[in-house]
Amino acid sequence: MANGLHRNDFKKCVLELLGTYVLVVAGPTSVILLPMLSLSHTAEGLVLVALTFGGTVSAIIFIIGEHSGAVINPALALAAASARLIRKDLLVPYILFQTTGGILAGLTLRLIYASGDSTNLGSTELANSISPSAGIALVAMGTFLLALAALAATAWIRRTSVQALSVGGTLAILILLIGPLTGAGFNPARSLGPAVASGHFSNLSVYVIGPAIGALIAGLLFERICVRPSVASPPK
Repeated sequence: MANGLHRNDFKKCVLELLGTYVLVVAGPTSVILLPMLSLSHTAEGLVLVALTFGGTVSAIIFIIGEHSGAVINPALALAAASARLIRKDLLVPYILFQTTGGILAGLTLRLIYASGDSTNLGSTELANSISPSAGIALVAMGTFLLALAALAATAWIRRTSVQALSVGGTLAILILLIGPLTGAGFNPARSLGPAVASGHFSNLSVYVIGPAIGALIAGLLFERICVRPSVASPPK
């Protein structure tokens, strides 16, 4: 029984690694392509990035959501553990595997776009008018809203396809609203992967601290106010 449980948990972690890898290859690729398509700083470019990230997240949730939860974000793993929607002993393994997936994706981006890239492999960036403290506040707010959407979908929506559209759609809207100011770095693995691969660490702490704060508040609030007893117990 113990061995079987261990293997099942390892499978979940590997799926989280693969899901995060796919997201951090696909999403930043859309950012990298903007200058090549002459879409930098345009409404069309922003929509392209939002749809790429939102659509990729939706697809990943639809494919692996029933197996690992398709968290694919260390901040959302923190939120889910705080809300008791995943077992707390899975939090550290999930974060480690998701972060590894993000870094591997960043290295893949460096292999593909070794030359001709002006975006630091799609790294998250603050707008010139946004200070690091303001960036943390904005990213925390965005992550808070994304985490609430993900937790609500997990707790109350049974159809995986609807969960996928709900979370992916929320992410796309948040990118449209907050992306021009912060790069919409609500996922530390997404920010860390391109940063490590490109050596561009400017304001990286914003994209670790902000998501952690927003996710933790969302998880604790959801657990205290919203979680029904039937879903409050960690899954076996």
